[in-house]
Amino acid sequence: MKRVIAIADRAASVSLKLLVALNVLFFLSFLAALLFAAGKAHAEIPTCTGADMLSALQKNDPATYRKIEAEAAATPNGKGLLWKLEKPGEKPSFLFGTMHMTDPRVTTLPPDAQKAYDAAGTIVIETTDVLDKQKMMVAMLKEPDLMMFTDSTTLASLLSPDDAAAMNAALDARGIPPATVAKMKPWMLSAMMALPACELARQSGGAPVLDVRLAEGAKASGKPVEGLETAESQLRAMASLPLAFHMKGLVDTLKLGDKINDINETMIVLYQRGDTGMFWPLFRAAMPEGTDDPAGYAAFEETMITSRNKVMVEHAEPILARGNVFMAVGALHLPGPEGLVEDFRKAGYTVTPVGL
Repeated sequence: MKRVIAIADRAASVSLKLLVALNVLFFLSFLAALLFAAGKAHAEIPTCTGADMLSALQKNDPATYRKIEAEAAATPNGKGLLWKLEKPGEKPSFLFGTMHMTDPRVTTLPPDAQKAYDAAGTIVIETTDVLDKQKMMVAMLKEPDLMMFTDSTTLASLLSPDDAAAMNAALDARGIPPATVAKMKPWMLSAMMALPACELARQSGGAPVLDVRLAEGAKASGKPVEGLETAESQLRAMASLPLAFHMKGLVDTLKLGDKINDINETMIVLYQRGDTGMFWPLFRAAMPEGTDDPAGYAAFEETMITSRNKVMVEHAEPILARGNVFMAVGALHLPGPEGLVEDFRKAGYTVTPVGL
């Protein structure tokens, strides 16, 4: 079937998984902004561009759109951002799915979520390390080999001449001198390339992503803020995936070029609708035939989502036992048979969507 959405001529879906990883791994948004801030100063925030791929698909290829809708509908807990957590003997708490972005459409909470957040006694985010830049830097420097090549290897040495030229051109376009990232591991550079220039500029200018905004607001109100992971554990998770996987992701992300804007715009639209179960079906349908990487995706999903979900539930339970908690984590952790909603049910909680 001819795809009406041409994301990239040969971009493999592994690149899309790395793009979405920015909203699975909170720590990456900090790194992306840090890399961007190392470049030349931008006097103005670039205008955000990008088209909603879903609207185009619905109009131009309704059959494929219906197929995506059916697959999304079959995803357990694939609709809704706010979920009520109840357990006998505990005051109810709430689980809320976020995007790690500064876009006003993301940082403005839906009314039900705002009400739950305002009434909560404790706020929980993925990691509180992001609230302390010095602590973040310590985590980054503690194990430099997780982020940097510590031998003679450089990024350019692992790329073909054409891909190296494409990387340098993309860096120049974002005001990043190629020499400053020559020794960085590919997943760090992918993190920067996977966000629109407008989002990177806002973050590097100090605008907080949604999770940080929630945590800072809670602290200003005198409420305790707790984390489920450390920046170090998030760093290790991403770095543990094979180098070949990350190199492929970097090359394919570069090939996407400006179409990254369309991907991010579409993710925001889906997020506003609470359609967390539609992310993967849409992107799979948008990819050219035969470019998927099942083994790479299986490793990615196990490392970046499934395993971390179990850790989050384990660390959240003693906090939830105190009751009246508002827990905010990346929305892509919520859906699916091994998502957080199901994992909390397995842990004995009654979990119900709010506002649907």
